[in-house]
Amino acid sequence: LNSFTPEQPGTRIAVFDVPDEGIKGIKGITAVSDIALVNIEGAGMIGVPGTAERVFATLKTAGLSVTLISQASSEHSICIAVPREAADKAKAVISEAFSDEIAEGQIQKVDITDNQSIVAVVGDGMAGTPGVAARFFSNLGKARINVRAIAQGSSERNISAVIDSDNVTKALRAVHSGFYLSAKTISIGVIGTGVVGRTLLEQLRGQRERLRNRFNIDLRVRAIAKSDRMLFSDVQIDLSGWQDALNSSEEALDLEFFEMHVCAEHLPHSVIIDCTAEQEIADRYSGWLERGIHIITPNKKAFSGSQAGYEVLKASATAGHTHYLYETTVGAALPIIKTIRDLIDTGDRVHSVKGILSGTLAYLFNSYDGSKPFSEIVAAAKASGFTEPDPRDDLSGMDVARKLIIIARELGQEIQIGDFPVQNLVPDELKKLEVEEFMENLSRYDDQMLELYEKTAKNKQS
Repeated sequence: LNSFTPEQPGTRIAVFDVPDEGIKGIKGITAVSDIALVNIEGAGMIGVPGTAERVFATLKTAGLSVTLISQASSEHSICIAVPREAADKAKAVISEAFSDEIAEGQIQKVDITDNQSIVAVVGDGMAGTPGVAARFFSNLGKARINVRAIAQGSSERNISAVIDSDNVTKALRAVHSGFYLSAKTISIGVIGTGVVGRTLLEQLRGQRERLRNRFNIDLRVRAIAKSDRMLFSDVQIDLSGWQDALNSSEEALDLEFFEMHVCAEHLPHSVIIDCTAEQEIADRYSGWLERGIHIITPNKKAFSGSQAGYEVLKASATAGHTHYLYETTVGAALPIIKTIRDLIDTGDRVHSVKGILSGTLAYLFNSYDGSKPFSEIVAAAKASGFTEPDPRDDLSGMDVARKLIIIARELGQEIQIGDFPVQNLVPDELKKLEVEEFMENLSRYDDQMLELYEKTAKNKQS
C-alpha cells in the first residue's frame, strides 16, 4: 500500500508472517518529538509492591497517556515519556499521589527533562536476531548521541531510545546508515589546497560515486579552506569547479566557523583533512578530536611535537571516540605505520628500522653533482611537489627528525625534538625569511653548498 504514489512499492499489511528482506530485520526507523521525561526516583521505592501500579493509576485517573516506560531492575527509579504539554500535569499529580513518601524522604524527587525525542527501530524480523540492539546503540554512540532512556518489549519488534531533540536528525541519519538502509554520510572539510590538497580533491571528485556504490559511503566535501579564505556549502561543494569558487569566495578564513560547519548537528560523522604543514592547524587537533571530529593528515607537527602534547592528543581521541589517521606522515603512501603497529600488536620486537627517511633529500643529493646550482635543483623539486611546502623543513633535517619521532613513538619510545642531533643545511641568514624570500636568496649560497659537496666527496674517497 502506497497511498500517495500508488505505482510505487508500499507497505504490505498481512495477518501472516512475511519473509523480512531488511538488513538485520529492520523495516523502519522513526522519531517522535515534543516529548518530556518524567522521572520518579527514590531509595524507598526499592522492593515496595504496587509502586508502579500507583504511578500509572494516577496518570490514568488524570487522563494522561504514557508514550514510553523505562525502569531498571534496581527499582530505584521509574521513568516515563509523555507529550510535552502533559509533563507539568504528570509531575503534579504524581507528586501529589506520593506526597507522604516525598515528605518522608522515601522518594527523593519527581523531575522533568524537557526537549526530548524518541527514536525507534521497528521490524518483524528483529525478533530473535542477535546484535540488533548492539548495532542500534553503537551507531548512536559513534555519532556522540547520549541516550537518556531505553525501552524494548518482549516481542523484540521495537527498540526505543530517548535522546535530546537537538540530536534527532543526526540520530536518524546515523541509525539509518548504520543498518545500511541508506549511505553513511560523512561531512568533510579540507584545509590546504597545495599539491596534496588539490590532488586529494581531484581524487574525491573522481572516486566519490564509485565509493558510494561499492561501500555505501556518501562523502560530502562541505568546506575547503586555504591560507586567506574558505568555501563552504550546506550540502556539498561541486568539486568540478571548486578552485574558481574558492578564489572568488569573499569568506575570510575562520577556523572556528570552519569547524562548526564541518561538525554539523544534523550529520553524524565529520572529518577534517589537514593538507598543510602548519603548526597553527596542528594545535587544533586535540579540540577537534575531543569534539568528535576525525582527523586525516600528512602534517607531522602534531605527532612529533612534545611528548606531553602527544599524550594529550591520544587522550582527546579516546575522550571523543575519534580516529586520527596519519599514515602519510611517514613513507608517503607506503603503509609504514600500519606495518609497525601490526608487528608490535602481534608480539614482535623491532630491533631497528632502516630506510631513506626523506625522499626529498634523496632526490636532491642524487640529482646534485655540482654541475647545476643547488638552488635550481631545490626550486625544481619544490615546483614538482617533492619538497615540503617550506623546503627548509627538509634541508634543516627537521622533516627527517619528525619522521624518526613518529616511528619511535609507534615503537613505544618517549622521545622528542632535542633528544638526538640534527644537522641543519639552511644558512643562518635564511632561517627566518618567508618561504618566497628564502627561495629567492638561496642562490647566494650555491658556492657554499658546492664547497660542502666537494669536501664530502673528498672525505668519502679518502
